Amino acid sequence: MSRILYKYLDITGAKCMIGMDGVLKRPNIQFTNASQLNDPFDCHPNLMDYSEIPEYILNLHGAPLEWYTEKEKNDALNLRNDTWLSSFSKTNDSLLMWSHYCANHKGICIGMNLVELRENMPSMGVGMYLLEPLRLEVEYQDILNRPKAYHSPIDPHFYQLLTKAKAWEYEQEVRLIIEKPHPWLAAFTPEQAKEAKKDKHKIWDWKEIHHYLPIRGERFKEIYFGINTNPNEKERIINYARTKLNPDIKLYQMQVDPDAFRLKPEPIIEK
Repeated sequence: MSRILYKYLDITGAKCMIGMDGVLKRPNIQFTNASQLNDPFDCHPNLMDYSEIPEYILNLHGAPLEWYTEKEKNDALNLRNDTWLSSFSKTNDSLLMWSHYCANHKGICIGMNLVELRENMPSMGVGMYLLEPLRLEVEYQDILNRPKAYHSPIDPHFYQLLTKAKAWEYEQEVRLIIEKPHPWLAAFTPEQAKEAKKDKHKIWDWKEIHHYLPIRGERFKEIYFGINTNPNEKERIINYARTKLNPDIKLYQMQVDPDAFRLKPEPIIEK
């Protein structure tokens, strides 16, 4: 796995992540509950088949097959509800990603070092659990062929959290995952903060609340600006990145390749 992974963001999300704007006012990684993703099949509890429970399990617990099957389904549902994740990509030049996640090429793509990121994670004492990087690569399947949970070498939890349809393969996704994150990591997005201010009595679903992991600015290695990024926003981000984020950060402007349907980055040289 490449050490540099990429986060596609619109301008608002990008400024929140690098700490220019937003609630935290410092660099961070946003984690979203697994039930709130844009793919309804993502981390779905029915990805694994729990209908065939071995006899030794049933005898051990003395419960009927129906009870144990229902329990496994509930456990899979709880796994989804208790998991927050942040998605990265192995590539920085995906036309579809720039269009879908960067507001039609108006946003930016941030490159980060995964190994350094893991070294910066909070200790286990705050209730944070990070899966090993090699286990975080999403796997893509042509057809939903549900593995038998007790008759397969595949770990049911990893399969549920890391399996997506082939249609998403262009994303080349790698995930950072936390289970039951500590409340001190939770915060409203800027949009949620505005809504909460207007309606102070609103009851929020806890799964809607994002969690933010504070990180050091030097973890940001590269920034790529979209072909339609607002010039004023671009200049602001460049100044902030070089003076307050990481003086050694590499900056690029994405350009249309005249010879092919692809994007190519051009280095932004400091004046």
